[in-house]
Amino acid sequence: MDLNLSEEQQQLVDTFASLYAKESTGERVRAVEATGFDPALWERLVETGVLEMAVDEASGGWGATLLDLSLVAEQHGRHLGSAPLIETQVAARLLARAAGGPALALLERALAGTELVTFALHQPSDGVLRLVPAGAVADTVVFFDDGRLLSAESRGAATAVANLGALPVADVALGAPTELAAGALAAESYQSAVDDWLALMAGALTGLARRAVEIGVDYVKERHAFGVLIGSFQAVAHGLADAATAVDGAELLSREAAWSAGEEAGRFRELAALAFGFSTDTARSSSYASLHYHGGYGFMMEYDIQLYYRRAKAWPAQFGEPATAFARAEGRRLGMEVR
Repeated sequence: MDLNLSEEQQQLVDTFASLYAKESTGERVRAVEATGFDPALWERLVETGVLEMAVDEASGGWGATLLDLSLVAEQHGRHLGSAPLIETQVAARLLARAAGGPALALLERALAGTELVTFALHQPSDGVLRLVPAGAVADTVVFFDDGRLLSAESRGAATAVANLGALPVADVALGAPTELAAGALAAESYQSAVDDWLALMAGALTGLARRAVEIGVDYVKERHAFGVLIGSFQAVAHGLADAATAVDGAELLSREAAWSAGEEAGRFRELAALAFGFSTDTARSSSYASLHYHGGYGFMMEYDIQLYYRRAKAWPAQFGEPATAFARAEGRRLGMEVR
């Protein structure tokens, strides 16, 4: 396993780092917190081909690896992208796997940019899909229920859910869904999509965590207390060093998980869940440490660190707490059914 970036992968990282630095500034993130969706950023991402890169050439895409997608997700997290990058890429990959006529027709519309298609992480309850990622801005949601892979209209059927991270999540009331696949194909395709989401979210959380640590380091090198820089205090320096070390580990694990999807598929489900759980813990602890070292300033809206702290809480909560992901990994290790 060699996780050093190739020349092409470094170019990919540089391209999206530049795009997000321009299109997802702190001011832009704040400006759209009411909806959690920046249409201009989403338009630029679509123009760049983030959906086409997610699916294979036979399905009309570029055939990027999941590791490539994870590297883009790291930049998405680093810059707190207010656009449905991960859920739409996962939905596109799921539709390509389903391979039926209705699924491919929906995929074609998604790739053409005429329909924003998202993916539900949870099965419906009482005719409602709860906490659908990007459900408040999507046209269509793909989900799994009663052994079938289905799609349903989201626009007009969604109720936005207020949340700490200013995410466009919504509860979607189901009308008359369209069947995309059934049986073993539907079940395995859906579980693979959950794995994809966990792995890509792990990458995004790693990017978020790394930037949160950098913000903290920059601050403690400027802030004085008792006549000295607070970064000279052992507790502060050691706390940030521990956070940086954890981020390095999270990055390694998230990239290994994404790499395994194409190289060691038998390990992917377990590694994706482990990477998500560890990256969630790391993003939350790292952003908290950075916010803590800001003192009372950290909670003020003018400081960017509070944006990272809140999203470190909210982004992974769309799936569940780390314990849920670790249980998924355990189930895979023990050969138990994964739900």
